[in-house]
Amino acid sequence: MTYLVNGKRFDAEPDPGQCLRTFLRSLGHFGVKKGCDAGDCGACTVWLDGDPVHSCITPAFRAEGHEVTTIEGLGSPGNLHPMQRQFRDAPGFQCGFCTAGMIMTSTTFTEAQKEDLPQALKGNLCRCTGYRGIENAVKGVVGVETAVPGKAVGTSVGPPAANDVVTGRAEFTMDTDMPGMLHLKVLHSPHAHARIRSIDKTAALAVPGVHRVYTWEDVPRRRFTTAIHTDHLVDPDDTYILDRTVRFVGQRVVAVLADTPGAAEEGCRKVDVEYEVLPAVFDPEEAMAVDSPQLHGSDDPFVRDPVRNILLEIHSHIGDTDAGFAEADVVHEGTYFSPRVQHAHLETHGSIAWMEDGRLHVRTSSQSPSIAKVKLSYLFALRPDQLRVFCKRVGGGFGGKQEVISEDLAALATLDTGRPVCFEFTREEEFTTASPRHPMALTVTLGAKADGTLTALQVRNVSNTGAYGNHGGETLYAGGAAVMLYRCPNKKYDAFSVYTNTVPSGALRGYGMTQPAFAVESAMDELARALHLDPLELRRRNIVRPGDPLISMEVGPDDVVFTEDGLAKCIDLVDDAMARHADEPSLGPEWLVGAGVASSLHETAPPTEHLSEAWVTLGDDLIYELAVGTVEFGEGTSTAHVQLAANQLGTTPSRIRLVQSDTDRTGFDTGAFASAGLFVAGNAVLRAANAVRDRILEFAAARTGVHLVMCSMDDEGVVCGDQRVSLAELVASARARGIRFTAARKAYGSPRSVTSNAQGFRIAVHRVTGEIRILYSVQATDAAVIINPGQVRGQVEGGVAQGIGFALTENFHVDENGVMANPNFRNYRIPGYADIPRTDVLLVDSTDSVGPLRSKGIAECCINPVAPALANALHDATGVRYRALPLTPERIYRRVNERQSVPRA
Repeated sequence: MTYLVNGKRFDAEPDPGQCLRTFLRSLGHFGVKKGCDAGDCGACTVWLDGDPVHSCITPAFRAEGHEVTTIEGLGSPGNLHPMQRQFRDAPGFQCGFCTAGMIMTSTTFTEAQKEDLPQALKGNLCRCTGYRGIENAVKGVVGVETAVPGKAVGTSVGPPAANDVVTGRAEFTMDTDMPGMLHLKVLHSPHAHARIRSIDKTAALAVPGVHRVYTWEDVPRRRFTTAIHTDHLVDPDDTYILDRTVRFVGQRVVAVLADTPGAAEEGCRKVDVEYEVLPAVFDPEEAMAVDSPQLHGSDDPFVRDPVRNILLEIHSHIGDTDAGFAEADVVHEGTYFSPRVQHAHLETHGSIAWMEDGRLHVRTSSQSPSIAKVKLSYLFALRPDQLRVFCKRVGGGFGGKQEVISEDLAALATLDTGRPVCFEFTREEEFTTASPRHPMALTVTLGAKADGTLTALQVRNVSNTGAYGNHGGETLYAGGAAVMLYRCPNKKYDAFSVYTNTVPSGALRGYGMTQPAFAVESAMDELARALHLDPLELRRRNIVRPGDPLISMEVGPDDVVFTEDGLAKCIDLVDDAMARHADEPSLGPEWLVGAGVASSLHETAPPTEHLSEAWVTLGDDLIYELAVGTVEFGEGTSTAHVQLAANQLGTTPSRIRLVQSDTDRTGFDTGAFASAGLFVAGNAVLRAANAVRDRILEFAAARTGVHLVMCSMDDEGVVCGDQRVSLAELVASARARGIRFTAARKAYGSPRSVTSNAQGFRIAVHRVTGEIRILYSVQATDAAVIINPGQVRGQVEGGVAQGIGFALTENFHVDENGVMANPNFRNYRIPGYADIPRTDVLLVDSTDSVGPLRSKGIAECCINPVAPALANALHDATGVRYRALPLTPERIYRRVNERQSVPRA
């Protein structure tokens, strides 16, 4: 067959049934991404004779004799296509995994299509941006600014990898190939709870191309936790690489290693497993009954109460809640439920392992290569110098890649065979085996005086950690932040993390706070209505203020610094914005209109120890090399780190060369989660850059004989009094004396500060269909000193968009047998462009006491108030309180039409 790809003609023969996506990637066109393999996300979009097609559902043979264009053929870093330039200059991306497909689709738009983007972009999904940056890119709106030397902070500079992202040359985890690479696939359990009686490998090993079949008997028998934290003791070591007992549908049973993915999949189908099916339990309340099936035996030292399947329970209080309720004029109680939701990052989990110079190398899609290395060293009894773990660009994370769930099997197979091994999740495996957000049922009881003063606040939280406890304990503790938000003399928090025979829950943006925020903020709205108070006014009267103790669960010392009244400012900004948009025209008599608000407070680093180290070196080429272990997956830390370094070194971001996320080339870094990528790693970068600057100034002062206080640094060199010494002279002089301008500095996640935000929505609800339309969206956020205004707005927009998806469209359906029924984008339904409104992002004028240059990270906290603000707006519109998510049209329609009298529009 003859093909024409990016202007080059050649003869090739695709494999039988091969799709165009895998065929193009086999030819080295790695800009063609895999997001779904079902035609749902558009990440694989290419042109066929100038028309955009989803290459994952286009058979390769259909491209014979036609002209195929991939993102690499559209333009190059030195010669960008106009649409590539627009996506760079908007910027129209965050992680960048969807960007090639977005550009290939958008480049074909007519002017009419650009005016109807909800229709034109319906085949392309983005999980990061909230789509505003993409719209700006398509319409040619420029958002990137040029930094003045020494004044990079406060400027919306573009990401360092922008040119590579928009041309498809930025390497993501799976964008490589190696001679002799083997492929690993997994056979998953069909049962929610079973003991493996026997495994027959014979037929699988007879499949042509199959090399190995690994079972629980072939792996190190070492307990570990897949969760990533510096202190592994905060998570239970209740997991094995492969186990004889399976505890959820989808658990790994057997791993098959073969020459091709197809042979490995066929090998999985040929494995004969005999199971002894055991009783299963799916509801956490039922699991806590003494006669319920037990998931983990009494020999497991990490389970608090194995008889009742309780991993961890918390019981704490201040004051006397019974007395507080007794003195209340109004008491409100309600139970609120937040279901599982999936991260849906477009790049699935995956790792590639190989041996080089007697060392194991693992290239992975992790949010923390440093801790992944620690876990692999433990599992396989390797010394740290025998192992390297690193990341290229990661295609989204949101906490989902704060786990070690692909690296272990790839490493196992490479250590066994000595061959390169690739293990890449399918989209279905992301839904059925990766770790979604914890389902939580929270009963909130509030007592208040007639003037709104809270007298008692009580929360009972039952969290479904699933079959394993990876993040079960830490998310339970994190939920206390929803209690911390309000000043109240009597508080009580009872919480249970419970094992069930469902997919293990894990870390997701908001980390244990999103679910309690939905519950407490919904309850506060209900209390305000019972008191006949404005919901924002009730919050103003009760929120904590600087000087108040931040009490969530107990009175005692902590490391949190609370100096700015950012939350009150956020509430005021949202109140003003909502008032300005209160009189927007109605859609008609069939629509019910309402408004809702919510607020939240978030600590700027996790309470468990968080550590980062940064190295800065001035090279002979007069470029500063910044090495930091933080992974870039769309949260923007790479840009912020470069800006911080450039700011302190008196230069521009173009003079900073970034090396990151590689345990051979960077220092230890706990990981990019909990907004610590800016707060902790940013402080390390700042300190290292300051140290190098000081060394250069000291050397220049000594060389010129001018007192140090008379020396200052700029982009080209150092001015000492009336003398100027260029950087080139200083580097050459220092080199001659054996001196290098280099420094390493560490930073820790303590002390911590708090950031806050408030969200407002004005919505319309169709009284017949139950459809929700968002008429206005606003979020105010306290990011303190702004490092990059464009990035802050983009992160908030993306967080709001993700929160809207969780609240309105995304539904993780699990049937009565524990099977997820909708493991694909088409049926799970993350938001598309048409689903997301523009959000006004209002930045509070504030500062911070401990963040780098008095800044705060905000990528995580912005999601917390979204769902309760929507639920509160829905109640305002319909008069019906919905206490369970998601707020789908069929549920809204049913309850609205059950009412005898429908509220006026």
